[in-house]
Amino acid sequence: MSGEKGLLRAPPFPGLHDVAAPPEMPDQGALALGERAALFAAMREARVGGAFWAEPIDRHALAIHALAPTVLRGQSDAELAALQTRCGNEAVLALGAGDDGIDPWSVLTKARRLIAHGADEWIALACVIGLPVEVLSPGRFGEPGDSAKVLAERAAYALSQPMHDPFSRRWIGPWEAIAVLAEWRRVIDANRGSPGERIVAACGISWWKRAEIRQFLWSPGKPVRIFASIRRALAAARAEGGALAVWPSRISPNLITKAKRAGVALVRVEDGFVRSVGLGSNLVPPLSVIVDRRGIHFDPQQPSDLEHILGHGNFPPALLDRAARLRTAIIAAGISKYASAPPHGARRNRSAGARRMVLVPGQVEDDMSVIAGGGGIASNLELLRRTRAIEPEAEIWWRPHPDVDAGHRNGAIADAAALEHADRIVRRGSMADLLDAVDGVHVLTSLAGFEALLRGRDVTCHGTPFYAGWGLTRDLGAVPARRGRPLTLDQLVAGVLLLYPRYLDPVTALSCPPEVLVQRMAAGEMPNRLGWVGPVRRAQGRMMALLRRKGRR
Repeated sequence: MSGEKGLLRAPPFPGLHDVAAPPEMPDQGALALGERAALFAAMREARVGGAFWAEPIDRHALAIHALAPTVLRGQSDAELAALQTRCGNEAVLALGAGDDGIDPWSVLTKARRLIAHGADEWIALACVIGLPVEVLSPGRFGEPGDSAKVLAERAAYALSQPMHDPFSRRWIGPWEAIAVLAEWRRVIDANRGSPGERIVAACGISWWKRAEIRQFLWSPGKPVRIFASIRRALAAARAEGGALAVWPSRISPNLITKAKRAGVALVRVEDGFVRSVGLGSNLVPPLSVIVDRRGIHFDPQQPSDLEHILGHGNFPPALLDRAARLRTAIIAAGISKYASAPPHGARRNRSAGARRMVLVPGQVEDDMSVIAGGGGIASNLELLRRTRAIEPEAEIWWRPHPDVDAGHRNGAIADAAALEHADRIVRRGSMADLLDAVDGVHVLTSLAGFEALLRGRDVTCHGTPFYAGWGLTRDLGAVPARRGRPLTLDQLVAGVLLLYPRYLDPVTALSCPPEVLVQRMAAGEMPNRLGWVGPVRRAQGRMMALLRRKGRR
């Protein structure tokens, strides 16, 4: 196997060559018949193996017969011409062998049979799909005259060989490899979109997060160009016939109008739900983002990709098991949107009849989620007042938003005013510890409500956050009729954390599954690319907070 390409291998991500290789690859031997069938089925579902990241056949100037053509893979134009003559009037698609420029799955799943040389990995993929194969010359994947059984055994052996896992510097078996490749395929396909909707340009992206955004939006081909000028970004997207990615806070009615006139699709990009260790306002780049073509998750006034996933998605048992494991890992590591800190201990024991404890997390009052989903409530003080009215006997804890407390954003209320409704102001301790201590949470649209659901707390929504309306929260705000489907907690987790966002590994800067990011956060493996900026921003925040306090006197 030395020197040969693995059938299960990574796409050519920028920076992939910088990842250190693990020790010598072990030979895993052949797969048992039952395991082979299950592995083939998993590959068919994930559509990975070979150059799966390449352009689909329908994006090429190549004709393909609608009714299962014969696919020819020759080593020269002359050979292909001879093979075409041999096939007579039969519909054929002639391709050069070894060409990684076409996604093999987009061809073979529509084909009737494959004619190729034995060194061609398309033979193994055809066997996985169940396609008849004629082998022209001997090679790694087959020899002339090989039966379907023998070809399948060869394909299974090729699949049994380990793949280099760039996240752990170790070799992983085919099951783990398929899971990693499936995640990469999901992200690449999403960035590529339908024909004419590939994300080719972006604007409204702050300078300190552009490197990460390029990685999040990567797909094979020309890199995404990020512009400071909306006019230039629209022009570039129109010229290339693709979509424009924009940060939602930078989208104006004027931009939407101009994009429609130019025939350019807008794609919204926003911070993810497990974002980073450190605040975005301190210029800590995101390690998770949302890329939404329908709308955006925090705006209930229009559909979003997340609503579509939650309302119509399929949640097979394997996905729900994965969601449950991820939820357990997040809780064990004390992970929230901006932090990771293992909980200090088990939830404190309280005697029967003890006073109910409620947490009210503050928000940035001019945050877009508050404007779009707050239902007209835009004041932290009003949220506290309403919570006290609903929970007159409870012990209420008020948690100011860290960006507001740091002086970077709007929404500060005087401690004395907060204590007219709250029993206690809690600034220290992680969100995980606070959620571990209380019985329930009252939110406007805060992500803390979702984090509370992960930990089994009851959640009252005064606004309409993305997790409201699925049967898991007490909803006081208006909920769109689109959200009528009742979900279990792990179905919600699967949609919100597994199927909707995408993630970056902070160590390798490669697209990764959420489990990798959670593991890095739990282990403290979080290198800060812009470490010099944090102290400057914190000093700036303290000065702004001081000026605001003076202005209120």
